[in-house]
Amino acid sequence: MRSVRGQATIELLAVAPLVLLVALVVAQLLAAGACRELAGNAAGAGAAALLQDRDAAAAARAALPGWSRARLSVRVRGRVVRVELRPPSLLPGLAGRLRTVVVADAGPPA
Repeated sequence: MRSVRGQATIELLAVAPLVLLVALVVAQLLAAGACRELAGNAAGAGAAALLQDRDAAAAARAALPGWSRARLSVRVRGRVVRVELRPPSLLPGLAGRLRTVVVADAGPPA
């Protein structure tokens, strides 16, 4: 019978890159989901600011944590606030594809 010493180590080394890739993909998807929540909150804050005759873009920016403001784009047209946010990228080139866009409407003019 042949010796099987070290077999588990070799199998672990063979599977390790796949496990690492799966972990990176899961982390990237979690970051994209968190950005979706943040963008929704920011768009809602911008729409609420419009209802109070305040600056909607400033309110949307203020609703976000500091790390995400560099990845933010806010557009206000009439009573509609559009927030676009890119997640932090763990995998090169993926942040642009996972960007999220949320639109909030402040309703008809009063």
